[in-house]
Amino acid sequence: MALTLYGVLRSRASRNVWLLNELGASCERVLVIQAYRLADPAAPDAPLNTASPSFRAVNPNGLVPTLRDGDLVLNESLAINLYIAKKHGGPLAPANLAEDGLMTMWTLWAATECEPHTIQILYHRVGNPTVTPDPAKADAAVVALRRPFGVLETALRDGGGFVVGGRFTVADINLAEVLRYAQPAPELFAEYPAVKAWIEACQARPAYRAMMEARNAEPA
Repeated sequence: MALTLYGVLRSRASRNVWLLNELGASCERVLVIQAYRLADPAAPDAPLNTASPSFRAVNPNGLVPTLRDGDLVLNESLAINLYIAKKHGGPLAPANLAEDGLMTMWTLWAATECEPHTIQILYHRVGNPTVTPDPAKADAAVVALRRPFGVLETALRDGGGFVVGGRFTVADINLAEVLRYAQPAPELFAEYPAVKAWIEACQARPAYRAMMEARNAEPA
């Protein structure tokens, strides 16, 4: 049975589509837009959105993305990626239990140590409809990210340019997508050359470029 992914690419579903592109895996896409991007999400002609009752029946959290695989329904984009990678197998997936633990560790590290700060850079240097821009918050996030960026810098140097197994894996996708939000602060990446080289290499991959091309074609 084919996977079904709910969510537009201008959401964290981008992470999942990048991985699916890397794997060449088939997936049905159901375009679900964030309710906050619509003037009236409940309007009769409103597109399927995160407040739509039919989507809330799939994900009561009212957030995208969501993955359905038969009777299994998964939320949380990073967890979805770990599941897809392990289901598919191959070099992007963990080769053993130790790698599984490391990929989970780096994924949780990205979510807890980095994303609370990277999202502030995105919101306050690029913008978000729900947030009033505050440059001071973006500057504070840059300061807060120097410690985790230093940790990642060392790990990449010690790991031959990747965080697990000396090769590109789902852990790199999860990390790179979280750190993408910080790219409106190029001065931060300039301080950590291994991190800068790594994310540029990740984003040079054809699967990432295909995802971003499709993402950019969506309505802003």
